Amino acid sequence: MNEISPIARQLSNEGVAFAPEIASAAGRHGVDPKLLAAVAAQETGGPGSNAGHNIVGDGGHGHGVFQIDDRYHDFARTAAVMDPAQNADYAAGMISGLLQSFGGDVHKALSAYNAGDPSAIGTITEWMDGQRLGYADSVLRHCAQLGEPIPSGAAGAVNSSTPAADTSQTALDQIMQQMAQFSALQSFQAPSYAQLSGLDAFGHSRYDVSYAGLLTDDDSSQGDSNGI
Repeated sequence: MNEISPIARQLSNEGVAFAPEIASAAGRHGVDPKLLAAVAAQETGGPGSNAGHNIVGDGGHGHGVFQIDDRYHDFARTAAVMDPAQNADYAAGMISGLLQSFGGDVHKALSAYNAGDPSAIGTITEWMDGQRLGYADSVLRHCAQLGEPIPSGAAGAVNSSTPAADTSQTALDQIMQQMAQFSALQSFQAPSYAQLSGLDAFGHSRYDVSYAGLLTDDDSSQGDSNGI
């Protein structure tokens, strides 16, 4: 029987499920193990829980502890995806690569993991105290719950001087931007008949005009899990 590593034991003591698999994967890919555990908790644990679950979710598209999406990853269409060790290893590799791509910016890496866009709010989670957080900020709150306040800078590094509650500001700023865009949309003026082509002698359009099509909402901030 393999002896459990100190970090795996620490994670396990914090209620993290599949702690040895997560700790091992984090070590192989140079990711903070508590950050990786926080992603698992966000994906398949829920607010207040440190334990992820080995399930199929997201309408049948998210697989395993880290909800690897079969619409974007060939690995998710194999039997190996439901093996917690291989699932954790794949997720750790993704997160490690994203951290490198975004210069160690944990918030951007997490947003890209969830929605494929480093600036996306992503999936919004409401915590027990009523706080609503975007994906990255919610993962960081899980991190704080595991004793790692706010990862920043180098891959997996933490900045203990920043309080966890401050992570909601980024999501709030983005929500306010979206509200401003929505307000601008409400001021849209529909074109008059005179501006439309194809009018007959009575000022009626000869063609069917879909006014609903003139207003489009292309907000894709809440993308699918790890849609990259």
